[in-house]
Amino acid sequence: MKIAILGGGPAGLYLALLLKKADPAHRITVLERNRPDDTFGWGVVFSEQTLGYFQAADPETHAEITAHFARWDDIDIHYKGTTITSGGHGFAGIARRTLLSILQRRALDLGVEIRFQTEFTDDGDLERLGLGGADTPDVIVAADGINSGVRRRHAAAFQPDLDVRPAKFIWLGTTVPFDAFTFVIVENPHGVFQAHAYRFEDGLSTFIVECDPVSWQNAGFDEMDIDQTVAACQEMFGPWLKGHPLMANIPPHLRSHPWVNFNRVRCQTWFDGNVVLIGDAAHTAHFSIGSGTKLAMEDSIALSRWLHAEPNLEKALAGFQEERMTDALRLQNAARNSMEWFENVRRYTRLDPPQFAYSLLTRSQRVSHENLRLRDSSYLEGVERWFSARVHDQPANRSTTRPTPPMFTPFTLRGMTVRNRIVVAPMDMYSADDGVPNEFHLVHLGARALGGAGLILTEMTCISPEARISLGCTGLYRPDHVAGWKRVVDFVHDRTRAKIGLQLGHSGPKGATKRMWEGMDEPLGDDEGAWPVIAPSPIPWTAHNQIPREMTRSDMDEVRDQFVASTRLAVEAGFDLIELHCAHGYLLSSFITPLTNRRTDEYGGALENRLRFPLEVFRAMRAVWPEERPMSVRISATDWLDEGVDGPEAVEIARAFHAAGADILHISAGQTSPKAKPVYGRIFQTPLSDRIRNEAGVPTITVGNITEADQVNSILAAGRADLCALARPHLADPNWTLRAAAEQGMGDDPWPVQYLSGARQLERNLERARQQAQELLGTSTV
Repeated sequence: MKIAILGGGPAGLYLALLLKKADPAHRITVLERNRPDDTFGWGVVFSEQTLGYFQAADPETHAEITAHFARWDDIDIHYKGTTITSGGHGFAGIARRTLLSILQRRALDLGVEIRFQTEFTDDGDLERLGLGGADTPDVIVAADGINSGVRRRHAAAFQPDLDVRPAKFIWLGTTVPFDAFTFVIVENPHGVFQAHAYRFEDGLSTFIVECDPVSWQNAGFDEMDIDQTVAACQEMFGPWLKGHPLMANIPPHLRSHPWVNFNRVRCQTWFDGNVVLIGDAAHTAHFSIGSGTKLAMEDSIALSRWLHAEPNLEKALAGFQEERMTDALRLQNAARNSMEWFENVRRYTRLDPPQFAYSLLTRSQRVSHENLRLRDSSYLEGVERWFSARVHDQPANRSTTRPTPPMFTPFTLRGMTVRNRIVVAPMDMYSADDGVPNEFHLVHLGARALGGAGLILTEMTCISPEARISLGCTGLYRPDHVAGWKRVVDFVHDRTRAKIGLQLGHSGPKGATKRMWEGMDEPLGDDEGAWPVIAPSPIPWTAHNQIPREMTRSDMDEVRDQFVASTRLAVEAGFDLIELHCAHGYLLSSFITPLTNRRTDEYGGALENRLRFPLEVFRAMRAVWPEERPMSVRISATDWLDEGVDGPEAVEIARAFHAAGADILHISAGQTSPKAKPVYGRIFQTPLSDRIRNEAGVPTITVGNITEADQVNSILAAGRADLCALARPHLADPNWTLRAAAEQGMGDDPWPVQYLSGARQLERNLERARQQAQELLGTSTV
């Protein structure tokens, strides 16, 4: 097989040597623009897992690479005059120049042809370069990097998605022998700047400086050449450089404007006929997780294997794409989280150093609370003691007893204190009788209160018959509703240590529909008891739902007064908290989002106008709700559509409700349009809570695919939310919190006295399972 590889970086060279090793008969030509000893940048980092792949693929290359490694275990974070160290991370770095030299020698020894100083634009240049006619390649591999000309030439097939990020960075080096992966955060009058630094060989370290565009411009970097930039960075980071210089190694065309923006590359397809992309040509991962070269060389391992094992080229390239695209997307998602953290580091400068450092360490969501415990239990226990001491307003003294996990610390809003940070999220049950909560609601909510959660929130409870979503929705607008709810509230207060909150709402354009199991959002027919629906604008939820009547000012007055009346009844029922539902496309949400609010009066248009009526309702409720009891507002922080509510608007929405008296914001997302394109995943809505909490400076409840106690502790310790709401996990296990308490050695704290024998048995079973796991590890021959 004749193979042309465009690009002599790590991906191209490694692929060439692996293919030649697999079959010496292959004729492999690598085309590289630069000279053999040219390289730009400094060091690269590999994980132990990737090194295992290298060893399996080519032991000779692996041995030489690892012989040149600089290894370290710690991460040092320098922030606000403190240094926080976390160990157990296991990094290995090597000079990029050294890596290329190793790969070049190995490829040449195996018989690969490498043409250095060969200029090419894309695969259209191959014939000009003598790779035409009888020498026409069977396979063309584009390893030509982030600005790939091949990708550009075949754009119609590859469908690249390029996202140039706003932050500015410059890749420098230094002679400081850092003995840990080092992050330095500098705040000065110009803004916030961070350095990512790590040693890759004796006496040399990478030193990347990054900042947001406002800080960059304020510091005058936009007008500096490379020499001026190096001098300015050297002065800024002088205390950590300790007299050592910063050095630049960048291409000549960047010397006058040396700062660059990261370009996130993603392609729908990685091959077109016999042309295939690998490495940065196909995908990029932000440098803050140090995985670009790792991804590229793992591409090379997979592509070599597929080309060697599968004689049908189309099947081979399709198999390669299927295998590697999933891994690349998974890593890109983690890299996106890390990238966005550093792009917005300014929002985290309100955090105290222990929480700031923890947030940095867990930014990608690949490192969790318990993962940190495995890496460095002493560090994590210090974080837990700090978190618990802050809650109890006490010094974080060391103790021989295990500190309280974040999820089991109390939290106070006005006169209400919850014993732990777990919330049973509102879940519509569609099981009421003419709005009256019945035995089902008593058992459903009572069981979850007995199950140990700190706060129970009711399903959306409606303020009038016309405010219901379905005929099965609960209400609070008649005396029998008060009696039904009081029965539930009294049980929670008398028999458990939980607090209970009422979520009040109005269905708006999503009303008069069937129960969930009869057809979600399916409209009721007139013969099924349908009623007219209202909304800010006459826009139906879907084409087959009712067209709502556009609300008049008189309608607004009536709805506002109904919310107030229900709030007064909630006082009678004894609820500890009220939550106003302004999310998910229901009435107040439909005022906030421009997707359904097309009004041209003072209640439509700009966000200030769209918020006017929801804020009016909230203030009227706050005026009659007891001062000592807190209020929450649930919002959709994104509509998952470009033309809808986005991040900056969500922050302003939260600020507005907080200024009006909301004590906490319950951050959800979407369900405001059937056209929404949500991005699902683990704890997928928590970044929305993180942004609002740390930019607006307001307490938040986060929700959305939170399933594990480990995730809860990570979210809380990092300051991404103050409370964590779980819905489906509580449907599957009403005792989710009790189980989490047993797993984390919390003893009797959240358990009802009637259930203590169950707690003891569960603890014994968990301990037995842990011992068995340890025994299996001890006898493993792997």
